[in-house]
Amino acid sequence: MTSATTSPNLSNGTADNCTTNVNGHLYSPITSSSLLLLFREQQRFLNFFFDQLDLKLVQLFCEACLECTGSILFTGVGKSGFIAQKIAQTLVSTGTKAVYLNATDALHGDLGIVAPGDLVVIVSKSGNTDELIRLVPYAKAKGAKLISVTSCNGSKLDELCDLAVHLPLERELCPFDLAPVTSTAIQMLFGDTAAIALMQAKHLTADQYAMNHPAGRIGKRLILRVSDLMLVGDSVPTVGPSVPTMEVLGELSAKGCGCVLVVAPPADGNVQLLGTFTDGDLRRSLQTFGAKMLEKPVSTLMNGQPVTCDSQMKAIDAMQVMEGPPRRVTFLPVVDAGVLAGLVTLHGLVSAGL
Repeated sequence: MTSATTSPNLSNGTADNCTTNVNGHLYSPITSSSLLLLFREQQRFLNFFFDQLDLKLVQLFCEACLECTGSILFTGVGKSGFIAQKIAQTLVSTGTKAVYLNATDALHGDLGIVAPGDLVVIVSKSGNTDELIRLVPYAKAKGAKLISVTSCNGSKLDELCDLAVHLPLERELCPFDLAPVTSTAIQMLFGDTAAIALMQAKHLTADQYAMNHPAGRIGKRLILRVSDLMLVGDSVPTVGPSVPTMEVLGELSAKGCGCVLVVAPPADGNVQLLGTFTDGDLRRSLQTFGAKMLEKPVSTLMNGQPVTCDSQMKAIDAMQVMEGPPRRVTFLPVVDAGVLAGLVTLHGLVSAGL
C-alpha cells in the first residue's frame, strides 16, 4: 500500500522503469499489479470519506430538498460543474424537480431563472471559487436558499451559504494531489446517494420512474401494454374454420407472423377466436396425413386451445408468457372478454426494444 502522499511507480512526476518507447516517449508498463495498487489507493481515500462523513449534514441536505417549494438548482465550475449537472439529472429522473445552472452564465443573465422558494446547491471542491462566491449575494437577493457542498472546512462558500455540507477528502489519487479524480468521485457518491434517499422518501414507484424514462428499456418494460404493440385489422392473418388448408397457406406466408388465427364468422361485428394454425402445425400435419392434409379444413388441424393474452397486459409480461413454460411460442392472440382484439408477436416485442 502506498502512502497518502505518493502514488505507485511515480516520483516527482517522473516515470520509473521506462521500458516502452512510443513516438519518442518513454512509458512505464501498465500492469494488473500497478492498476490494483491504484484502485486500492482510491478505495482507501473513499473509505476515509465514508468514515468521516457527517450524516447529519446529509440528512439536513435531503430535508432541505424535500421542503423546497420551488426548483433545486445545482451549479459548479469545472469538473465540479459537470458533477453538479449529473446530480441534477439524476434527481430529475428519480422524481425531484431539479435543474443545472451554469455559474458563469448565471452572472450574465441566467440568474433570472432563480425565484423565491428555490434552493441553490453550489458544488465546489475548494469552496473558494470566485465565480461561485460572486453568485451567492445575487441568488440570496432573489429569495433562494443556498447550500454549499465542499471538501474544505471553513471555505468562503461555507460561510456565505445557509447550510454547509462537508465532503471529507484525504487527498486526490493524482500523484500531485491536483487532478480532481477523488473529490469528484465523492461528490458523485454524495449526490447519487442523496437522490436515492429522496426517491425513497417520496415513495416513488417503478411505474412513476418509468414515466421519466419512456424511451429507455426500463420505461418500455414498465409502461408499454400489449395494446401499444399488437397487430390489428388487416395486419392480423385470419381464416374461417371451413377453409381448406391449401388456401390457408397463402395467408400463412403473406402476413409473415408464423401463424394464422382461425375465427368464427363475425357476430355483431365481434370476432371469436376458435384456434390457431402455425408453421409447426403444418409440418406435423404433413408428417401425419401427407399431401391429403391440404384438402382438410383448417379446423381439423388447428390448435383449439392456444395461449392468449388480453390487450391490457404489460408487453414485457406477454413476452415472458411466450418464452415460458409449458412451451415457447412466438405469438399470442389478443382476446378481450372473449372477442379477438389483435395479435402480438415476439418479433414485434423485440423490435420495440423490450
